[in-house]
Amino acid sequence: VQLQASGGGLAQAGGSLRLSCAASISTFNTYLMGWFRQVPGKQREMVAIISNLGSTNYGDSVEGRFTISRVDANNTVYLLMNNLEPEDTAIYYCHARSTRYGISWGQGTQVTVSS
Repeated sequence: VQLQASGGGLAQAGGSLRLSCAASISTFNTYLMGWFRQVPGKQREMVAIISNLGSTNYGDSVEGRFTISRVDANNTVYLLMNNLEPEDTAIYYCHARSTRYGISWGQGTQVTVSS
């Protein structure tokens, strides 16, 4: 499994960014997909996850601001981040989970939000 994340960068507080994660998975539509983030010195935290059936779950700090979605035909999962805050600054990792094949992580993409 290979996960290629893109779309990170620099944004101002209150702005928006959209992350994309392209997955090289032949059975993508059976995977739970998600986004996690990590700040140096802190544990990696869940940002948002989406099941293979489209059910979503969000971390408390991003609920109402971020939206996760997936397009199975393109083997891609997205994270739309609105109303960004400086506290959203982190490396964002794409996550794929299968009961059969386990867990995989992407290489991470940096998101920096300036105040």
